[in-house]
Amino acid sequence: MYFFLFNLAMLDIGSISVMLPKAMAMSLKNERSITYAGCVAQVFFYVFFFSLDYAVLTIMAHDRYIAICNPLQYERIMHKEACLQMVAIGLIVSLLYATLHTGGAFASSFCSNVVNQFFCEIPQLIKLSCSGLSVMEAGILILSCSIGLGCFVFIITTYVQIFAAVLRIPSLQGQKKAFSTCLPHLTIVTMLVISGILAYGRPPAGSSDLDIVFAVIYSIIPPMLNPFVYSVRNKEIKIALKNLLQVVLSY
Repeated sequence: MYFFLFNLAMLDIGSISVMLPKAMAMSLKNERSITYAGCVAQVFFYVFFFSLDYAVLTIMAHDRYIAICNPLQYERIMHKEACLQMVAIGLIVSLLYATLHTGGAFASSFCSNVVNQFFCEIPQLIKLSCSGLSVMEAGILILSCSIGLGCFVFIITTYVQIFAAVLRIPSLQGQKKAFSTCLPHLTIVTMLVISGILAYGRPPAGSSDLDIVFAVIYSIIPPMLNPFVYSVRNKEIKIALKNLLQVVLSY
């Protein structure tokens, strides 16, 4: 679990670093320009980090399933080589997916160079395309939605089996301990899915400012909250937060 948490933390840092430093620099310099190569790089790395992040979350669901439903087989199934292989497969697939998605987005010509967003994202670039949604990009979007939905169904199915196994534990203390190892991961997946639906599953907004707000919720807030969600299980972190809250309330 800690190996996957390390990978998740690195991916969160990477996804934030793709867009936030450039957005902060543009805000401080009071400018709204980015080079074509910079826009391509933002799209590629954002898609890469996000897809690999989702792959790691899917692998973590499998890890929790083995740990709770087959605890005696955990060391045999989730050994170091197996964990490295799963992350490596996710890395290769994410690289290929990011390459295809970026190539499809920039394959057509653009009728405008004004992106109504604080970073380059594919939905906004499609709006600028002279030909609209290309056949290649439509195929990639259908494929990505299918894979994403498949991973989500896998996670839900896994947790149904996990909860069924936990409820069969006779000890209430054992149930709480098992749930405590799953709830942070389930919270992050839920937060990511809900923010994604708010950003891209809602009807088109008339205001570009609203699009930016939802993009911030989807692309920045989940990676920033992930370390906090996993840290609240740590006793030292809980004590520090409690002391900080007492100091704030005393003022």
